[in-house]
Amino acid sequence: MEARDVIKRPVITERSSELLADKKYTFEVDVRANKTQVKDAVEEIFDVKVEKVNIMNYKAKFKRVGKFGGYTNKRRKAIVKLSADSKEIEIFDI
Repeated sequence: MEARDVIKRPVITERSSELLADKKYTFEVDVRANKTQVKDAVEEIFDVKVEKVNIMNYKAKFKRVGKFGGYTNKRRKAIVKLSADSKEIEIFDI
């Protein structure tokens, strides 16, 4: 899997903005990616040093619109902590 295929997009919420002070960045990643692949992809794309990766899985939810029902997409989210001597990721500058 290519590095650009592993990282889908950054997740920017109030909670993830608070984690930026601790050098923790949140990304939505591919559901098949593991921690090692996420670490390698972030280091390759942003040229930083990753210390730790936490991954969370979100199940698909059943949603209805009138009589029609279906499931939302399942997701996988990764919180990446950078090492102390690493530079900041520029995409999150708010």
